[in-house]
Amino acid sequence: MRVSGGRSTPIKELTQNSDGSIGLEAGKVQFYVADAVKGAEFMRKSLNGIFLAGAALAAAAMYPAMADNHAAKAPSLPGQQDVSRVAAGSYAVDPGHTLVSWRVDHFGFNDYYGLFGNITGTLQLDPAAPERATVDITIPVAEVTTASKGLTDHLLRPGKDGGKPDFFGAAPAAARFVSTAVEIGETTTEAKITGDLTLNGVTKPVTIMAKFNGAGANPFNKKETVGFHGKATIKRSEFGIAYALPFVSDEVHLKISAAFERR
Repeated sequence: MRVSGGRSTPIKELTQNSDGSIGLEAGKVQFYVADAVKGAEFMRKSLNGIFLAGAALAAAAMYPAMADNHAAKAPSLPGQQDVSRVAAGSYAVDPGHTLVSWRVDHFGFNDYYGLFGNITGTLQLDPAAPERATVDITIPVAEVTTASKGLTDHLLRPGKDGGKPDFFGAAPAAARFVSTAVEIGETTTEAKITGDLTLNGVTKPVTIMAKFNGAGANPFNKKETVGFHGKATIKRSEFGIAYALPFVSDEVHLKISAAFERR
């Protein structure tokens, strides 16, 4: 082993320190293997830290450019909640994309849902005078659907021995809603639509809280389309459907998602 002055100094003693390292004592110079190992570990961690910090800085510098590039490529939706895009005229319901869902409370345990589709009807609309709009909707009750085949069958089951059915009965007539008044809300995208609902042979006034959702050209058939969402609540007992009250709620909550195409 060589120290200052070019002279070779023999190792005088090997010692084991309290931390388990081996000391090499040569005169007054003592080297510790453990210190060398610790130095190498410190250098490795330092290099790793520098590498990670550099990678983070590079990612941060690249993110704005990546975000801008993604935003530039993202297409806009055909329908936008912009009333200036609504064209005046006569519209027909898009039956393939118009739905009415219903919800009742089941025994106080949970809510149960059903659905009506294949809806038809018309809308007369002038964005310059939305309060003059009229809507006439027909709902095929006979096509009601639920997640339970047994329940769906029960809804359409005829009355026993020719008696009154529990719900709609076999081959029920379609329901129809015809508006009688439209009141614009605080914004031009909201309205209260009052009308007459005929269901199960009974006609009662019903109010729909409606909201304009979007307007634009359908990218497939190119037709000018407007869309609305609506909510209403009815009491089924008022329409002659009182089976299982009060265990199945009298109140039926309706949600409407409607698309209309300009004719």
